[in-house]
Amino acid sequence: MPKKNTMPDFEAALTELERLVEKMESGEQSLEEALKSFQRGIELTRACQQALKQAEQRVEKLVQKNDRLVTESLEIND
Repeated sequence: MPKKNTMPDFEAALTELERLVEKMESGEQSLEEALKSFQRGIELTRACQQALKQAEQRVEKLVQKNDRLVTESLEIND
C-alpha cells in the first residue's frame, strides 16, 4: 500500500519547516538529503500558505455587516 503524504496542521508544519531550515543551514547534509529537505520545505510552505488563505477566508466570512462582506483591517497595539 503506498504511503500517503499527509500534511500536518499549520503549527506542526511551521515547526517542521523551521527544523528543516536549521538542518539545511548547518551544512551537514549531503546534496541528496538537502534536496529532499528542500522539497519537503516547499510542500510545507504551500500547506502553510493554504492554511493561512483558508483562515483569511473564514475571517472575511465572519466579518459581515448588513448582509454585505466588509473587509476590515485589524489593528494590533503593541
